Amino acid sequence: MNEYFLLIFLPVVAGILLFIVPDRLKPVKGIFTVLVTAVTLILAIIVYSYKSSKFGPGNLLPGFLLPSTLNPSIESFFTFQSDALARLIVLFISLFGFLIAVYSLAFRGTGSVRHYFPWFLITLGCSYGAVLADNLLVFIAFWGALGITLYKLVQGESEAGSATAKKTLILIGASDSIMIVGIAILWKLTGTLNMSEIQVSTGNAIACTAFIALLIGSFTKAGAFPFHSWVPDYAKDAPASSSAFLPASLDKLLGIYFLARILTGLFFPGELMTLLLLVTGTATIITAVMMALVQHNYKRLLGYHAVSQVGYMILGLSLGSFIGIAAGLFHMVNHALYKSGLFLSAGAIEQNTGKTEIEDLGGLSKAMPVTFAAALIFAMSISGIPPLNGFASKWMIYQAIIDFGAGAGPANKLWFIWLALAVLGSALTLASFIKFLGGIFMGRRKDEFEGIREVPVLMWLPLSVIALFCVGFGILATGVIVPRIFMPVTGTFEFSGLWSAGTASLMILISIIAGVLVYLATGIKRFRTSDSFIGGEKFYDKAAYPAPEFYKTFSEFRFFRVLYKKAEEKWFDIYDLSRNAVLWFSHLLSDTHNGILSSYVLWVFAGLIIMLIIML
Repeated sequence: MNEYFLLIFLPVVAGILLFIVPDRLKPVKGIFTVLVTAVTLILAIIVYSYKSSKFGPGNLLPGFLLPSTLNPSIESFFTFQSDALARLIVLFISLFGFLIAVYSLAFRGTGSVRHYFPWFLITLGCSYGAVLADNLLVFIAFWGALGITLYKLVQGESEAGSATAKKTLILIGASDSIMIVGIAILWKLTGTLNMSEIQVSTGNAIACTAFIALLIGSFTKAGAFPFHSWVPDYAKDAPASSSAFLPASLDKLLGIYFLARILTGLFFPGELMTLLLLVTGTATIITAVMMALVQHNYKRLLGYHAVSQVGYMILGLSLGSFIGIAAGLFHMVNHALYKSGLFLSAGAIEQNTGKTEIEDLGGLSKAMPVTFAAALIFAMSISGIPPLNGFASKWMIYQAIIDFGAGAGPANKLWFIWLALAVLGSALTLASFIKFLGGIFMGRRKDEFEGIREVPVLMWLPLSVIALFCVGFGILATGVIVPRIFMPVTGTFEFSGLWSAGTASLMILISIIAGVLVYLATGIKRFRTSDSFIGGEKFYDKAAYPAPEFYKTFSEFRFFRVLYKKAEEKWFDIYDLSRNAVLWFSHLLSDTHNGILSSYVLWVFAGLIIMLIIML
């Protein structure tokens, strides 16, 4: 069991020690961080083969922490568990931690964050603690610490970065406070704080309150609607490595992990709660992808897609079937792969060009071929193009929705709506990533980018590894990945339909080879290119049309125009709505301090009356 202890506390202790090392030795801190993440990855691979178990401090360091007479009381509180779900999440947390740490060695954007590598390691250790904790108070302690590290990994010297850091901390902190209320209710209902011992039906108002309180914490961490507004801002203002590490990978893994705990262990959601989850899932998909379509900043575009994909995970888990839960967890892992890869690609583009607006870029495919190839795989994967991993998990979700339609509940009868909106979300995702790829990598390269070359190997190597995972997880989905990785978590099930990932991949490969042979045999490659020549002037640059402009049509429809305008005015941002409400109430209270004695006496008597009513 000492492997679990090392997983949790080795990164935390190493991170604390790194605070002593001055920032001028940042390369040394980075190399040390990579070594620590490599050790945790090895430990995660070792414990992945272990059997499910529960343990406490006595199992970790017998006879060392406290006298044996105190151990029983401590053991009952500091309880941890390692089941198939926890080990799965730990494995992928370790993988992303290692790859992003390697990337961060050469990524200059980390220089804007003070003590980046110490906070990186503390985040990693606290993530392990949250996943392995069985006691809800131990869980919320690690979970809450992650809110602080999230704040520290975005805060830079810019005013926008500081504002985003504050917004993130307030939203995450508020959701954690609501979670504490839900935990208190669960303790009152069950008399225990151990997740492995709690099973509550949502058949009454008190249990529903606890259920919704914990859902808010899960949704805010994962970035689901309507608690999502911190994610696009974080993606825009944080270094790309921080965005890849937290909103793209770790926060998704943790948020959806806890949602899986809520839906498959802590609660038995009824029909009404299932309907609420399905509505939230589809609303998250459509609202976020519609916002992504009109974005000009490619990092903010990726932020909205990080929100949209959460909807698919919620859909899969809320269906309650083995295939639905497996599909939701599979999509969680797939999203962490391609979205972290997309953010790392964005970091490479920003580092080489200094630009974050799509219309300022173009023609980078030849200058940055590895980044382009990886970004192409990631974009096709998130858009659900076969045979990549994003298609495999979305296809499973579609199958689970169709199977769900056989039920008799009100949510079951609306299965065609959930399916239609999920498919529509994939189509709109593809549309927005055509803009992303076309605007950044296609077209004519601008003169200012003529000297650009590929990023260092420490940056493109993690991109290549993640891209290979996206291809491998898609090709091997039905034959290897789902049966061996996800069925042990959810239970065995049969795939419906005729889809076979291996067969489809072989057919696509044959089609590609045939197309290449036809291209070479027919001599199509022999063609001439020339610039436009009108009136003695080159006209191409003047006639260029920025890729984002094609998508203005969406925002010009009468219905959508109103919604986009309201979105710009922060009508759907729960942070701004709450802040405005608090400011309005504080101004109202300020108005009562008018300097008139009789008014103060009146307020004193009103307060005394309220206190007496409460006491009675």
